[in-house]
Amino acid sequence: MTHDSVTRSRDLVAEDSALPNATAAAAPAKATKAQRQTLIATGMGNALEWYDWGIYSAFAIYFATEVFNPRDPLAALLGAMAVFAVGFVARPVGGFVFGWLADHLGRRASMISMVGLASLGSLMIGLVPTYSAAGAWAAVVLLTARLLQGLAHGGEMPSAQTYIAESAPAARRGLWSSLIYVSGTAGIVIGLLFGYLLNLVLSKQDMQAWGWRVPFIIGAVLGLYTLVARTRMKETEAFTAAKATVRPPIWPEIRRNWRSALRVIGLGIGGTVCYYVWSVSAVQQAVLIHKMDQGTALLASVLSNVVLIISLPFWGKFSDRFGRRASMMIGTGAPIVLFPLLVNTVGQSFWSLFLPATLILVLMGATLSVTPAVFAELFPTRIRTVGVAVPYAVAVAIFGGTAPYLQSWSNAAFGPSAFTIYVVALLVISTVVAWKLPETKGKDLTQ
Repeated sequence: MTHDSVTRSRDLVAEDSALPNATAAAAPAKATKAQRQTLIATGMGNALEWYDWGIYSAFAIYFATEVFNPRDPLAALLGAMAVFAVGFVARPVGGFVFGWLADHLGRRASMISMVGLASLGSLMIGLVPTYSAAGAWAAVVLLTARLLQGLAHGGEMPSAQTYIAESAPAARRGLWSSLIYVSGTAGIVIGLLFGYLLNLVLSKQDMQAWGWRVPFIIGAVLGLYTLVARTRMKETEAFTAAKATVRPPIWPEIRRNWRSALRVIGLGIGGTVCYYVWSVSAVQQAVLIHKMDQGTALLASVLSNVVLIISLPFWGKFSDRFGRRASMMIGTGAPIVLFPLLVNTVGQSFWSLFLPATLILVLMGATLSVTPAVFAELFPTRIRTVGVAVPYAVAVAIFGGTAPYLQSWSNAAFGPSAFTIYVVALLVISTVVAWKLPETKGKDLTQ
Protein backbone atom coordinates (compact mmCIF):
# COMPACT_ATOMS: atom_id res chain seq x y z
CA MET A 1 0.00 0.00 0.00
CA THR A 2 1.32 3.43 -0.87
CA HIS A 3 2.32 5.81 1.94
CA ASP A 4 -0.25 8.42 0.86
CA SER A 5 -3.11 5.94 0.81
CA VAL A 6 -2.13 4.60 4.24
CA THR A 7 -1.90 8.12 5.67
CA ARG A 8 -5.19 9.23 4.14
CA SER A 9 -7.08 6.17 5.32
CA ARG A 10 -5.54 6.41 8.77
CA ASP A 11 -6.56 10.05 9.12
CA LEU A 12 -10.14 9.28 8.07
CA VAL A 13 -10.51 6.61 10.73
CA ALA A 14 -8.51 8.30 13.48
CA GLU A 15 -11.68 9.35 15.27
CA ASP A 16 -12.68 5.67 15.49
CA SER A 17 -9.29 4.10 16.10
CA ALA A 18 -9.22 0.34 15.99
CA LEU A 19 -9.78 -1.43 19.26
CA PRO A 20 -9.08 -5.11 19.78
CA ASN A 21 -12.75 -5.54 20.71
CA ALA A 22 -15.11 -4.27 18.02
CA THR A 23 -17.79 -3.54 20.58
CA ALA A 24 -15.65 -1.37 22.81
CA ALA A 25 -17.51 1.71 23.94
CA ALA A 26 -14.82 4.32 23.50
CA ALA A 27 -11.84 4.85 21.25
CA PRO A 28 -8.66 6.86 21.82
CA ALA A 29 -8.28 10.13 19.94
CA LYS A 30 -5.56 8.68 17.73
CA ALA A 31 -4.56 5.21 16.69
CA THR A 32 -1.70 3.76 18.70
CA LYS A 33 1.56 2.79 17.08
CA ALA A 34 0.66 -0.91 17.35
CA GLN A 35 -2.71 -0.31 15.72
CA ARG A 36 -1.12 1.61 12.85
CA GLN A 37 1.40 -1.18 12.34
CA THR A 38 -1.45 -3.69 12.26
CA LEU A 39 -3.33 -1.71 9.62
CA ILE A 40 -0.23 -1.29 7.48
CA ALA A 41 0.81 -4.96 7.75
CA THR A 42 -2.70 -6.09 6.85
CA GLY A 43 -2.90 -3.66 3.97
CA MET A 44 0.53 -4.50 2.59
CA GLY A 45 -0.24 -8.20 2.33
CA ASN A 46 -3.56 -7.52 0.66
CA ALA A 47 -1.89 -5.03 -1.69
CA LEU A 48 0.69 -7.63 -2.69
CA GLU A 49 -2.04 -10.08 -3.70
CA TRP A 50 -3.58 -7.55 -6.05
CA TYR A 51 -0.15 -6.40 -7.19
CA ASP A 52 0.69 -9.97 -8.18
CA TRP A 53 -2.25 -10.54 -10.50
CA GLY A 54 -2.22 -6.93 -11.67
CA ILE A 55 1.34 -7.04 -12.95
CA TYR A 56 0.79 -10.50 -14.44
CA SER A 57 -2.04 -9.17 -16.57
CA ALA A 58 -0.30 -5.90 -17.43
CA PHE A 59 3.03 -7.51 -18.39
CA ALA A 60 1.64 -10.62 -20.10
CA ILE A 61 1.98 -8.96 -23.51
CA TYR A 62 5.74 -8.89 -22.89
CA PHE A 63 6.53 -12.25 -21.30
CA ALA A 64 4.01 -14.36 -23.25
CA THR A 65 6.37 -14.79 -26.20
CA GLU A 66 9.31 -15.29 -23.84
CA VAL A 67 7.74 -18.18 -21.91
CA PHE A 68 5.63 -19.66 -24.74
CA ASN A 69 6.46 -20.40 -28.38
CA PRO A 70 7.10 -16.96 -29.97
CA ARG A 71 6.12 -18.09 -33.48
CA ASP A 72 2.43 -17.34 -32.79
CA PRO A 73 2.10 -14.22 -30.58
CA LEU A 74 -1.69 -14.55 -30.17
CA ALA A 75 -1.41 -18.20 -29.12
CA ALA A 76 1.36 -17.24 -26.70
CA LEU A 77 -0.81 -14.52 -25.13
CA LEU A 78 -3.74 -16.93 -24.84
CA GLY A 79 -1.38 -19.42 -23.20
CA ALA A 80 -0.28 -16.83 -20.65
CA MET A 81 -3.92 -15.95 -19.94
CA ALA A 82 -4.79 -19.64 -19.59
CA VAL A 83 -2.07 -20.01 -16.94
CA PHE A 84 -3.53 -16.92 -15.24
CA ALA A 85 -6.92 -18.66 -15.15
CA VAL A 86 -5.48 -22.00 -13.97
CA GLY A 87 -3.82 -20.20 -11.08
CA PHE A 88 -7.27 -19.23 -9.91
CA VAL A 89 -8.31 -22.90 -9.77
CA ALA A 90 -6.10 -23.25 -6.71
CA ARG A 91 -7.88 -20.41 -4.92
CA PRO A 92 -10.79 -22.49 -3.51
CA VAL A 93 -8.29 -25.00 -2.14
CA GLY A 94 -6.21 -22.21 -0.64
CA GLY A 95 -9.36 -20.56 0.65
CA PHE A 96 -10.35 -23.70 2.53
CA VAL A 97 -6.85 -24.49 3.84
CA PHE A 98 -5.95 -21.00 5.00
CA GLY A 99 -9.54 -20.24 6.02
CA TRP A 100 -9.53 -23.34 8.24
CA LEU A 101 -6.14 -22.25 9.59
CA ALA A 102 -7.47 -18.76 10.35
CA ASP A 103 -10.56 -20.11 12.11
CA HIS A 104 -8.64 -22.70 14.18
CA LEU A 105 -5.13 -21.36 14.79
CA GLY A 106 -5.80 -17.66 14.35
CA ARG A 107 -6.12 -14.93 11.74
CA ARG A 108 -2.51 -13.89 12.35
CA ALA A 109 -0.98 -17.34 11.72
CA SER A 110 -2.88 -17.69 8.46
CA MET A 111 -1.88 -14.24 7.21
CA ILE A 112 1.81 -14.87 7.91
CA SER A 113 1.81 -18.20 6.06
CA MET A 114 0.03 -16.85 2.99
CA VAL A 115 2.30 -13.92 2.33
CA GLY A 116 5.37 -16.19 2.43
CA LEU A 117 3.88 -18.56 -0.15
CA ALA A 118 2.83 -15.69 -2.42
CA SER A 119 6.35 -14.24 -2.30
CA LEU A 120 7.82 -17.55 -3.44
CA GLY A 121 5.46 -17.57 -6.42
CA SER A 122 6.48 -14.03 -7.40
CA LEU A 123 10.16 -14.94 -7.23
CA MET A 124 9.62 -17.98 -9.45
CA ILE A 125 7.89 -15.87 -12.12
CA GLY A 126 10.65 -13.27 -11.96
CA LEU A 127 13.25 -15.99 -12.56
CA VAL A 128 11.27 -18.23 -14.96
CA PRO A 129 13.41 -19.57 -17.85
CA THR A 130 12.58 -18.58 -21.42
CA TYR A 131 11.07 -20.86 -24.04
CA SER A 132 14.30 -20.74 -26.03
CA ALA A 133 16.25 -21.97 -22.99
CA ALA A 134 13.88 -24.54 -21.49
CA GLY A 135 11.18 -25.23 -24.07
CA ALA A 136 7.84 -26.32 -22.61
CA TRP A 137 9.36 -26.49 -19.11
CA ALA A 138 9.26 -22.69 -18.99
CA ALA A 139 5.47 -22.84 -19.06
CA VAL A 140 5.53 -25.54 -16.35
CA VAL A 141 7.53 -23.26 -14.04
CA LEU A 142 5.15 -20.38 -14.74
CA LEU A 143 2.14 -22.60 -14.03
CA THR A 144 3.65 -23.88 -10.77
CA ALA A 145 4.32 -20.33 -9.61
CA ARG A 146 0.76 -19.27 -10.39
CA LEU A 147 -0.64 -22.29 -8.54
CA LEU A 148 1.38 -21.36 -5.44
CA GLN A 149 0.13 -17.80 -5.69
CA GLY A 150 -3.41 -19.07 -6.19
CA LEU A 151 -3.22 -21.11 -2.98
CA ALA A 152 -1.96 -18.10 -1.04
CA HIS A 153 -4.34 -15.61 -2.60
CA GLY A 154 -7.32 -17.88 -1.98
CA GLY A 155 -7.01 -17.19 1.73
CA GLU A 156 -5.36 -13.75 1.79
CA MET A 157 -8.29 -11.46 1.14
CA PRO A 158 -10.85 -13.36 3.29
CA SER A 159 -8.40 -13.47 6.18
CA ALA A 160 -7.54 -9.78 5.82
CA GLN A 161 -11.24 -8.90 5.53
CA THR A 162 -12.07 -10.86 8.66
CA TYR A 163 -9.16 -9.39 10.60
CA ILE A 164 -10.09 -5.79 9.75
CA ALA A 165 -13.82 -6.32 10.32
CA GLU A 166 -13.26 -7.92 13.73
CA SER A 167 -10.86 -5.16 14.77
CA ALA A 168 -13.11 -2.26 13.75
CA PRO A 169 -15.69 -0.43 15.92
CA ALA A 170 -19.12 -1.71 14.87
CA ALA A 171 -20.41 1.77 14.02
CA ARG A 172 -17.50 2.38 11.63
CA ARG A 173 -16.99 -1.10 10.23
CA GLY A 174 -17.85 0.01 6.69
CA LEU A 175 -15.24 2.75 6.81
CA TRP A 176 -12.58 0.44 8.18
CA SER A 177 -13.45 -2.28 5.68
CA SER A 178 -12.84 0.14 2.83
CA LEU A 179 -9.15 -0.11 3.72
CA ILE A 180 -9.09 -3.57 2.12
CA TYR A 181 -9.84 -2.19 -1.34
CA VAL A 182 -7.76 0.93 -0.69
CA SER A 183 -4.74 -1.30 -0.16
CA GLY A 184 -5.70 -3.73 -2.92
CA THR A 185 -6.17 -1.00 -5.51
CA ALA A 186 -2.95 0.62 -4.30
CA GLY A 187 -1.22 -2.67 -5.14
CA ILE A 188 -2.57 -2.51 -8.68
CA VAL A 189 -1.53 1.15 -8.98
CA ILE A 190 2.01 0.33 -7.89
CA GLY A 191 2.20 -2.47 -10.45
CA LEU A 192 0.89 -0.24 -13.24
CA LEU A 193 3.29 2.54 -12.22
CA PHE A 194 6.16 0.10 -12.55
CA GLY A 195 4.97 -0.63 -16.06
CA TYR A 196 4.68 3.05 -16.91
CA LEU A 197 8.13 3.92 -15.54
CA LEU A 198 9.79 0.93 -17.18
CA ASN A 199 8.23 1.94 -20.49
CA LEU A 200 9.79 5.38 -20.09
CA VAL A 201 13.32 4.22 -19.32
CA LEU A 202 13.59 0.95 -21.28
CA SER A 203 13.32 0.21 -24.96
CA LYS A 204 10.66 -2.19 -26.19
CA GLN A 205 13.40 -4.76 -26.80
CA ASP A 206 14.68 -4.48 -23.23
CA MET A 207 11.15 -4.72 -21.85
CA GLN A 208 10.63 -7.86 -23.89
CA ALA A 209 13.96 -9.39 -22.90
CA TRP A 210 14.18 -8.68 -19.15
CA GLY A 211 12.30 -5.54 -18.05
CA TRP A 212 9.08 -7.44 -17.32
CA ARG A 213 10.90 -9.51 -14.67
CA VAL A 214 11.66 -6.52 -12.43
CA PRO A 215 8.15 -6.03 -10.92
CA PHE A 216 7.90 -9.73 -9.98
CA ILE A 217 11.27 -9.75 -8.21
CA ILE A 218 10.41 -6.54 -6.36
CA GLY A 219 7.11 -8.12 -5.35
CA ALA A 220 8.96 -11.07 -3.83
CA VAL A 221 11.19 -8.74 -1.78
CA LEU A 222 8.22 -6.70 -0.55
CA GLY A 223 6.50 -9.95 0.39
CA LEU A 224 9.35 -10.89 2.71
CA TYR A 225 9.18 -7.47 4.36
CA THR A 226 5.42 -7.89 4.85
CA LEU A 227 5.96 -11.34 6.36
CA VAL A 228 8.22 -9.84 9.03
CA ALA A 229 5.72 -7.02 9.68
CA ARG A 230 2.88 -9.49 10.16
CA THR A 231 4.78 -11.40 12.84
CA ARG A 232 4.24 -8.30 15.04
CA MET A 233 0.45 -8.34 14.66
CA LYS A 234 -1.87 -9.28 17.52
CA GLU A 235 -4.78 -11.69 17.34
CA THR A 236 -8.32 -10.25 17.32
CA GLU A 237 -10.33 -10.51 20.53
CA ALA A 238 -13.31 -11.89 18.62
CA PHE A 239 -11.25 -14.94 17.62
CA THR A 240 -9.66 -15.24 21.07
CA ALA A 241 -13.10 -15.25 22.72
CA ALA A 242 -14.49 -17.78 20.22
CA LYS A 243 -11.47 -20.03 20.70
CA ALA A 244 -12.31 -20.34 24.40
CA THR A 245 -15.76 -21.78 23.64
CA VAL A 246 -16.67 -25.30 22.56
CA ARG A 247 -16.35 -25.56 18.78
CA PRO A 248 -18.94 -27.55 16.80
CA PRO A 249 -17.72 -29.58 13.78
CA ILE A 250 -16.92 -27.35 10.81
CA TRP A 251 -18.93 -29.07 8.05
CA PRO A 252 -22.32 -28.89 9.81
CA GLU A 253 -21.61 -25.21 10.46
CA ILE A 254 -20.82 -24.60 6.80
CA ARG A 255 -23.97 -26.43 5.70
CA ARG A 256 -26.01 -24.41 8.19
CA ASN A 257 -24.76 -21.20 6.57
CA TRP A 258 -25.16 -22.26 2.94
CA ARG A 259 -27.37 -19.29 2.13
CA SER A 260 -24.64 -16.92 3.23
CA ALA A 261 -22.15 -18.80 1.05
CA LEU A 262 -24.41 -18.41 -1.98
CA ARG A 263 -24.78 -14.70 -1.21
CA VAL A 264 -20.99 -14.33 -1.23
CA ILE A 265 -20.83 -15.90 -4.69
CA GLY A 266 -23.76 -13.89 -6.02
CA LEU A 267 -22.43 -10.60 -4.69
CA GLY A 268 -18.91 -11.29 -5.91
CA ILE A 269 -19.31 -12.35 -9.53
CA GLY A 270 -20.44 -9.07 -11.09
CA GLY A 271 -18.06 -6.79 -9.26
CA THR A 272 -15.10 -9.15 -9.70
CA VAL A 273 -15.32 -9.22 -13.49
CA CYS A 274 -16.33 -5.58 -13.98
CA TYR A 275 -13.56 -4.41 -11.65
CA TYR A 276 -11.02 -6.56 -13.46
CA VAL A 277 -12.04 -5.13 -16.86
CA TRP A 278 -11.65 -1.48 -15.86
CA SER A 279 -8.91 -1.69 -13.26
CA VAL A 280 -6.54 -4.28 -14.72
CA SER A 281 -7.18 -5.47 -18.27
CA ALA A 282 -8.10 -2.02 -19.61
CA VAL A 283 -4.44 -1.42 -20.41
CA GLN A 284 -4.02 -4.64 -22.35
CA GLN A 285 -7.26 -4.19 -24.30
CA ALA A 286 -6.61 -0.50 -25.08
CA VAL A 287 -3.21 -1.38 -26.54
CA LEU A 288 -4.21 -4.52 -28.44
CA ILE A 289 -7.63 -3.47 -29.74
CA HIS A 290 -7.52 0.32 -29.92
CA LYS A 291 -3.77 0.66 -30.62
CA MET A 292 -3.30 3.08 -27.73
CA ASP A 293 0.28 3.82 -26.77
CA GLN A 294 1.35 1.50 -23.91
CA GLY A 295 2.60 4.33 -21.70
CA THR A 296 -0.57 6.37 -22.29
CA ALA A 297 -2.78 3.42 -21.38
CA LEU A 298 -0.80 2.69 -18.22
CA LEU A 299 -0.94 6.32 -17.07
CA ALA A 300 -4.71 6.55 -17.67
CA SER A 301 -5.28 3.33 -15.74
CA VAL A 302 -3.02 4.41 -12.86
CA LEU A 303 -4.81 7.73 -12.41
CA SER A 304 -8.30 6.22 -12.62
CA ASN A 305 -7.35 3.76 -9.88
CA VAL A 306 -5.97 6.60 -7.75
CA VAL A 307 -9.34 8.36 -7.96
CA LEU A 308 -11.00 5.08 -6.92
CA ILE A 309 -8.72 4.85 -3.86
CA ILE A 310 -9.70 8.37 -2.80
CA SER A 311 -13.42 7.57 -3.12
CA LEU A 312 -13.43 4.29 -1.18
CA PRO A 313 -13.35 5.60 2.43
CA PHE A 314 -16.23 7.94 1.64
CA TRP A 315 -18.32 5.07 0.31
CA GLY A 316 -17.42 3.13 3.49
CA LYS A 317 -18.79 5.98 5.60
CA PHE A 318 -21.87 6.08 3.36
CA SER A 319 -22.61 2.43 4.17
CA ASP A 320 -22.17 3.04 7.91
CA ARG A 321 -24.85 5.71 7.70
CA PHE A 322 -27.30 4.45 5.07
CA GLY A 323 -26.73 0.70 5.23
CA ARG A 324 -24.95 -2.07 3.34
CA ARG A 325 -27.79 -2.88 0.91
CA ALA A 326 -28.01 0.66 -0.47
CA SER A 327 -24.27 0.82 -1.02
CA MET A 328 -24.07 -2.61 -2.64
CA MET A 329 -26.94 -1.89 -5.03
CA ILE A 330 -25.37 1.38 -6.22
CA GLY A 331 -22.03 -0.31 -6.90
CA THR A 332 -23.46 -3.15 -9.00
CA GLY A 333 -26.58 -1.47 -10.39
CA ALA A 334 -25.07 1.68 -11.93
CA PRO A 335 -22.51 -0.24 -14.05
CA ILE A 336 -25.32 -2.27 -15.64
CA VAL A 337 -26.30 0.85 -17.58
CA LEU A 338 -22.87 2.43 -17.90
CA PHE A 339 -20.72 -0.55 -18.90
CA PRO A 340 -22.09 -0.98 -22.48
CA LEU A 341 -21.90 2.77 -23.06
CA LEU A 342 -18.45 3.41 -21.64
CA VAL A 343 -16.70 0.40 -23.15
CA ASN A 344 -17.39 1.88 -26.60
CA THR A 345 -15.80 5.23 -25.75
CA VAL A 346 -12.26 3.82 -25.42
CA GLY A 347 -10.00 4.89 -28.28
CA GLN A 348 -6.39 5.94 -28.73
CA SER A 349 -6.32 9.02 -26.49
CA PHE A 350 -5.59 9.30 -22.76
CA TRP A 351 -9.02 10.79 -21.96
CA SER A 352 -10.89 8.08 -23.84
CA LEU A 353 -9.69 5.57 -21.24
CA PHE A 354 -9.26 7.72 -18.13
CA LEU A 355 -12.76 9.23 -18.05
CA PRO A 356 -14.87 6.06 -18.52
CA ALA A 357 -12.60 3.99 -16.25
CA THR A 358 -12.74 6.63 -13.51
CA LEU A 359 -16.52 7.00 -13.67
CA ILE A 360 -17.33 3.31 -13.49
CA LEU A 361 -14.66 2.50 -10.89
CA VAL A 362 -15.80 5.28 -8.54
CA LEU A 363 -19.39 4.05 -8.74
CA MET A 364 -18.22 0.48 -8.18
CA GLY A 365 -16.46 1.78 -5.08
CA ALA A 366 -19.85 1.76 -3.36
CA THR A 367 -19.75 -2.03 -3.49
CA LEU A 368 -16.01 -2.57 -3.19
CA SER A 369 -15.67 -0.50 -0.02
CA VAL A 370 -18.31 -2.39 1.92
CA THR A 371 -17.81 -5.96 0.64
CA PRO A 372 -15.40 -6.96 3.46
CA ALA A 373 -17.87 -5.78 6.11
CA VAL A 374 -20.82 -7.48 4.44
CA PHE A 375 -19.01 -10.81 4.07
CA ALA A 376 -17.84 -10.77 7.70
CA GLU A 377 -21.32 -9.89 8.94
CA LEU A 378 -22.89 -12.84 7.12
CA PHE A 379 -21.06 -15.56 9.13
CA PRO A 380 -20.52 -16.47 12.80
CA THR A 381 -17.03 -16.05 14.25
CA ARG A 382 -16.20 -19.77 14.40
CA ILE A 383 -16.36 -20.18 10.59
CA ARG A 384 -16.12 -16.54 9.49
CA THR A 385 -12.90 -16.87 7.48
CA VAL A 386 -13.44 -20.25 5.85
CA GLY A 387 -17.13 -19.43 5.32
CA VAL A 388 -16.11 -16.41 3.24
CA ALA A 389 -12.92 -17.84 1.75
CA VAL A 390 -14.31 -20.90 -0.05
CA PRO A 391 -17.34 -19.37 -1.84
CA TYR A 392 -15.41 -16.18 -2.58
CA ALA A 393 -12.52 -18.17 -4.05
CA VAL A 394 -14.97 -20.23 -6.13
CA ALA A 395 -16.54 -17.04 -7.50
CA VAL A 396 -13.18 -15.46 -8.27
CA ALA A 397 -11.80 -18.67 -9.80
CA ILE A 398 -14.77 -19.31 -12.10
CA PHE A 399 -15.48 -15.73 -13.09
CA GLY A 400 -12.47 -13.56 -12.24
CA GLY A 401 -9.81 -16.09 -13.23
CA THR A 402 -11.40 -16.76 -16.62
CA ALA A 403 -12.14 -13.09 -17.39
CA PRO A 404 -8.86 -12.23 -19.18
CA TYR A 405 -8.97 -15.38 -21.31
CA LEU A 406 -12.66 -14.97 -22.12
CA GLN A 407 -12.16 -11.32 -22.98
CA SER A 408 -9.24 -12.00 -25.33
CA TRP A 409 -10.91 -15.05 -26.91
CA SER A 410 -14.40 -13.57 -27.31
CA ASN A 411 -13.03 -10.33 -28.75
CA ALA A 412 -11.14 -12.30 -31.38
CA ALA A 413 -14.02 -14.69 -32.12
CA PHE A 414 -17.15 -12.54 -31.79
CA GLY A 415 -16.09 -8.95 -31.18
CA PRO A 416 -16.30 -6.98 -27.90
CA SER A 417 -20.14 -7.02 -27.70
CA ALA A 418 -20.26 -10.65 -26.54
CA PHE A 419 -18.07 -10.01 -23.50
CA THR A 420 -20.06 -6.88 -22.67
CA ILE A 421 -23.29 -8.88 -22.56
CA TYR A 422 -21.60 -11.43 -20.30
CA VAL A 423 -20.42 -8.76 -17.82
CA VAL A 424 -23.82 -7.03 -17.73
CA ALA A 425 -25.56 -10.35 -17.02
CA LEU A 426 -23.25 -10.97 -14.04
CA LEU A 427 -23.88 -7.45 -12.74
CA VAL A 428 -27.64 -8.04 -12.90
CA ILE A 429 -27.26 -11.18 -10.78
CA SER A 430 -25.16 -9.35 -8.19
CA THR A 431 -27.64 -6.47 -8.03
CA VAL A 432 -30.57 -8.84 -7.41
CA VAL A 433 -28.63 -10.57 -4.62
CA ALA A 434 -27.77 -7.18 -3.08
CA TRP A 435 -31.45 -6.16 -3.24
CA LYS A 436 -32.46 -9.27 -1.26
CA LEU A 437 -29.55 -8.95 1.18
CA PRO A 438 -30.54 -8.68 4.87
CA GLU A 439 -29.29 -5.44 6.41
CA THR A 440 -26.28 -6.25 8.63
CA LYS A 441 -24.97 -2.77 9.48
CA GLY A 442 -23.60 -2.64 13.03
CA LYS A 443 -23.90 -6.39 13.68
CA ASP A 444 -22.00 -7.74 16.70
CA LEU A 445 -19.15 -9.87 15.31
CA THR A 446 -18.27 -11.50 18.63
CA GLN A 447 -21.09 -14.01 18.17
